[in-house]
Amino acid sequence: MYKNGTSRSLFYKKKQKKSKFSFLGFIIIAPLSLIFILIVSELLTRLYVNVTGQTEEINLSPKESKELAEYRLKFLNHNGQPLDLISDQGNLKVERKISVGYQIIPQQKSESWQINEQGFRENDPLSLNKPKDEIRIFLLGGSTAFGYLNANNNSTISHQLEQKLQLRVKQQQSKPETYRPDVFPFFKPLRDAAMSKPAKIKQGKYRVINAAIPGYTSGNQLAQLALEILPYQPDLIVVLDGYSDLMLPTDKEASEIPKIETYLSNAPAHFQAYLDKYIQNKLQDIYLVKLGQKWFNPTDFSPVNQSLIVKEDDKKPLKNYLPQDDKELKQRVQRYQQNQQKLVNISAKIGIPVIFALQPEITGKKPNQLADSEKVILQELGTDYQKKFKSQYPQFFQSLKQLEKTNPKNIKTLNLYQLSDKYPTPTFVDAVHLTEKTNQAIANQLYSTITSLEKIQIIPQFFYLKEDK
Repeated sequence: MYKNGTSRSLFYKKKQKKSKFSFLGFIIIAPLSLIFILIVSELLTRLYVNVTGQTEEINLSPKESKELAEYRLKFLNHNGQPLDLISDQGNLKVERKISVGYQIIPQQKSESWQINEQGFRENDPLSLNKPKDEIRIFLLGGSTAFGYLNANNNSTISHQLEQKLQLRVKQQQSKPETYRPDVFPFFKPLRDAAMSKPAKIKQGKYRVINAAIPGYTSGNQLAQLALEILPYQPDLIVVLDGYSDLMLPTDKEASEIPKIETYLSNAPAHFQAYLDKYIQNKLQDIYLVKLGQKWFNPTDFSPVNQSLIVKEDDKKPLKNYLPQDDKELKQRVQRYQQNQQKLVNISAKIGIPVIFALQPEITGKKPNQLADSEKVILQELGTDYQKKFKSQYPQFFQSLKQLEKTNPKNIKTLNLYQLSDKYPTPTFVDAVHLTEKTNQAIANQLYSTITSLEKIQIIPQFFYLKEDK
């Protein structure tokens, strides 16, 4: 015992009691301190981001650019909310429409594109009542025709084609002697000289409407023409496609919203995806997380991954979307040909000519003309993809040529897969999407084809041809 009468055992008990209290205090205080540190760090991080002007940059995924985010599709439900099972959605809003698969929501605008009141990539609205002097050409297709990653609407194929056609009309008015006369002269030598000049095209205001929608295949375009385009009284249809049709499995007739079957048939999966996405979004709102991703997980964006716009599985490499055997390839080609034949049948009944152009793809470019950036794209695609694509894709143009033989008066075909030496370098920004200078080159080729069509030309009158034998 101690002098004050306190026993040694009681002293030890008090000491132990004091030590236990300190440990419990640590358990309580430590998490609170950590939370306090995290809150202060988050506030300091937000202050740093705002002061350095990185607010917009840090809100982008570390695996994307601002331009890519603008062009990726955002699939919305009937309430206008993003679908939960789809990750990494962009800014171009689309909604499900059973008749065509999905459609672009009208009246949207970003720094790179503008969607008009009718859901077309146009700066101005398009009236159902067509003016008498207006000649309407509709461009159908997927993301390449839409102008994926182009700087603005004026950079697209459709706009540049429209400018060339309008310039042609002005030239015919200002220099009519450069073109064939409306009435051929009587004497044969003079007629021969007149025939050597380019034909005039019909006078009027030419409008080329960009009705392309990223991810669309021939099945989507067929329904789109019948239900959405014909009411606008087109004078000519131009179709630029092929790539997505090669990539689309035969169990699908057209492109659909990814994982739509899961939405419609699996409510638990939908709810779980909603919870996962809710938690993920909350975490992504924390600036510490965003800054950490930027610093410790630098951008590894590969342009190859964005070549196919609508994918059921984002992690699946592009080569796995190609037909795995000859039977699968044959079925995809037949589906493509049948859809295009139906499109022609509809157009022919009301006298609308059609131009089919097989869209470009990077493996069709000559190796000695590749830019360094294009060589990187091919390397990422891999030799297996390149070998399969080169053997499979040309069969789609063969199917178009067969249609042209059976419908020579109503169809013209262009093979843009094998690009000529006249095309600029670089041509591609990924496996299938084009630079703006390439858009201009394609617009030039389409312009030449369009101005050679009899239904677009002014056919001169002939007199006394029987006397000149």
